[in-house]
Order: sequence, then structure tokens, then C-alpha cells
Amino acid sequence: MTAPEQAWDDNAFRETIASTLDAFVDAQARTLEPLGPDAARLVAEAHRSVTGGKRFRAAFCYWGFHAVQESTADERSLIRAAAALELLHASALVHDDLMDASDTRRGRPATHRAFEAHHRQHGWGGDPEQYGAAAAILLGDLLLSWSDQMLRTCGLDDGVVRNALGFFDTTRGEVIAGQFLDVSVQARRESDVEMAMRVLRYKSAKYSIERPLHIGAALAGAEEETLAALTAFGLPLGEAFQLRDDLLGVFGDPQVTGKPAGDDLTEGKRTVLVALALDKASPADATLLDDRLGTELAPADVAVLRAIIETSGASTEVEKMIGELTERSLVALDHAPITSSARVVLKTLATAATQRVV
Repeated sequence: MTAPEQAWDDNAFRETIASTLDAFVDAQARTLEPLGPDAARLVAEAHRSVTGGKRFRAAFCYWGFHAVQESTADERSLIRAAAALELLHASALVHDDLMDASDTRRGRPATHRAFEAHHRQHGWGGDPEQYGAAAAILLGDLLLSWSDQMLRTCGLDDGVVRNALGFFDTTRGEVIAGQFLDVSVQARRESDVEMAMRVLRYKSAKYSIERPLHIGAALAGAEEETLAALTAFGLPLGEAFQLRDDLLGVFGDPQVTGKPAGDDLTEGKRTVLVALALDKASPADATLLDDRLGTELAPADVAVLRAIIETSGASTEVEKMIGELTERSLVALDHAPITSSARVVLKTLATAATQRVV
């Protein structure tokens, strides 16, 4: 069934992506089976790592394709290509949780914590934390390798896949360099809105929306004009998407986000939200916020820092930025030379990406 022949069913799409990922990881499990139970534990964690989520990256890749072509004779191969973006995302999350020393992800132990607990439970030798870190690094690398394999072998024409892989290569480089930029900014305790926006753009915004659109469009043989139009839509939307994520990282409900309250504050994230708060708050409040970022915070401490951010006007400013970026994105979408079916669904996805609560 091709995209224009049915109304967009987001739940059905997510289920299809999930089953495609499960089948791919199952196939990898069979390949690695001779390595024994240790490899089996790593693959089991891979299964958990690709479970859940909104599947935004896969959806934007899928509709990047259908922005160029109304339909495809090989829907299964297109779905496999889109699912490869979710393996890349899972890889980034596993590594990100390790670097941020996060305890949880989607309501369950982060990968490094899960393997650390397994080490302790069995009384093995050496450092449990080091074992957990090693497992997370290797799992993240494995998922990254699989993402390339899944796209490369998706089943679409070799020529268009080569073109898409060029964008995929760029995406991975941007994500890794953006992640290191984020780590470095935190190490320097640098809180500057311009720098925070640069981190946001390359660590998350581009790989979440703009590049998936490019990869999908490249698979459909898109011309430069279409790719540029998708950038005009996708980049500001990706920035709005991550700004929403930054708000959720401070003000989100743990029962919904699956992360502890104020997790970004405990991790010392130097986000646009925090940079604005430090700039707008009173000197005393700014000093307190700056000093407590990246430290152990009790619920009462989180509440104090949240209040500083809110009373500074930073959260209101970020909401305004989200609105302006989303509007810019939607104006670009209205003028983009794409299919009518894609325009309708991409508008729906834009709302879902920027107005979400998780």
C-alpha cells in the first residue's frame, strides 16, 4: 500500500518500524550466536535500546521520500531504509547516557547501568562501572554499524542508496562532532546562547529532522531545489524540536518522560534554556544556578533551580523561540516543491514534534 492511498496512521507506522527493527536485530542475533551468552546479552540490550520512542527520524525519512515520489513499488525496502535512522538514534542515546552518567532511559536502567548491575550481581572481578561503560561503548558502536548496514542493504536501487549514504555519512559526522562540542561546552562551564544553539543544531536538530528528510528524498532521486526546500523546512523545525526537549529536560513529568525530574540540571546541560536563564536572572540567582548545575540535586534543589529559570523569563523566551521557528518552518513547507500528500503529513509531524510532552 502506497502513502497516498491511505490516511497517515502514525501508530501503524511506529508498529511497522518496530517490527522491522526487531526482525533486523533478530537476524544479527543469529549471526552472532556462535559467540555465546555474552554476545546474546549485548544483542538483548540492543533489542531494548530500539524499543519505544516516537520514531520521528524514521517518519521524516519516509516522508522525505514521498515528498519527491507519491508512491513506491517497494514499500518494504523504504521502511527498512527509514528504520536505519532509528538504529542511529539508539546508538546516540546509548553513548549519550554514558557520557551524561544518566541512570535511566525511557523508564528503565540506561545501558551502562544495566551491565554494571549485571557485573555486581554475579560478583565478577574488576570494576563494575568500567564494565558497564565498556558495554555501552560497544553497544553504541554496534548499533551505529548496523545502521549503515541496514540502509546499505535496504533493497532499493544501488544508485539512490549510494546517494542517500552520502547524506547518512554527513549525518553521523555531525552528530559525533556535535556531541563532542556539547561535552566540551559542559567541561568549560560555558553558557552562551549562540554556542548553545550551535550544539543544539549539530548534536540533535539536523540529525532529527533535516538529515532524515534529505536521506529519504535522496532515495527518491531528489533534485537540489527540493533538498534545499527540505532544509528550509527541516532545520528550523529540528531546532524547535530540540528546544522543546530542553524544556522537558527541566520541567517534564518523570512519569511521562521516563527520566528523573530536572535531569538536565543534574547532568549540567548548558542548553539554550540555561544560557538564557543565566543571562536574565538576578546576579544571586544566576550564581546559584551556575554553581548547582551538574551536582547532586534533591527534589527541593530541583524545584529551586526550576523557579530561577521560570522567574528569569527564560522558559517563556524558549517557548517564543519554538513558536517562531515552527512558524518559519511551516511557511517554508507551504512553498516547498513537494507532493501534496507529503505537505499534509509533514505539517502534522511538525506539530507532533514541537508540541509533545515526552
